Amino acid sequence: MEESISGFKVRGSWGDVVEHGERLTRALRDMDVNDSGHEYADAFEEWNEWRPKSHERIEGDVSEKTAEQASVAEGKGEKAGKNPDEDIQTAGEKLTESYEKLEDDDTEGAVGKWGESLEYVARAADSAGRKALRAVEDTVYQRVMTQIAPYYFDNELISANLQNSTNGDEEVFTFEINVNDDDLKAAVSDRLAEYEDTVDRWHVDTEKETENVEAVEGVEAPEDEERSKPSSN
Repeated sequence: MEESISGFKVRGSWGDVVEHGERLTRALRDMDVNDSGHEYADAFEEWNEWRPKSHERIEGDVSEKTAEQASVAEGKGEKAGKNPDEDIQTAGEKLTESYEKLEDDDTEGAVGKWGESLEYVARAADSAGRKALRAVEDTVYQRVMTQIAPYYFDNELISANLQNSTNGDEEVFTFEINVNDDDLKAAVSDRLAEYEDTVDRWHVDTEKETENVEAVEGVEAPEDEERSKPSSN
């Protein structure tokens, strides 16, 4: 592993990439960043979801997750659970109320309802525009951008990028992860150094095969929290 001002970087096989992500994630867990009360708890969960897993592939799983996390954020209408048609209908209702206020000589009330109508129209247009842009983003990013740019992740806790190349017949990956909080980054650096000194072998997490068990038993397998398992043996 190389450490610099831009982050913690490894170059190697897919297994090396997965292990690097697990080590850093375990370091953050050791510092309780995943606890619900921690300021970066939500950001940690986003990172933990995106980071490469042993059963995934860069051109499918990581590409899809990168496009999803890079997508345009939801607008007010989407956050409220309203689609553009619903907001347009509400805008029409507010406009009708505005005319009724005018008929009652309530000019101030009419102006207020007119303003509310415009807000719903704007929110409908915003939602429709975001959805259209998001669809274009998804298509363009997965089919074009990942061919020329690294697969990346970015939030307030972690910035990371993953690139792949070929060396003869061998595929080589470069994975760089940066912790955006300087104090936390220093603590992570110390913890990663401890792993280097004390962990002889890192047991990489693998996805459990539960479908056959569920089919036989007729029940769903319990969900285990993903945890890396270092070993000194």
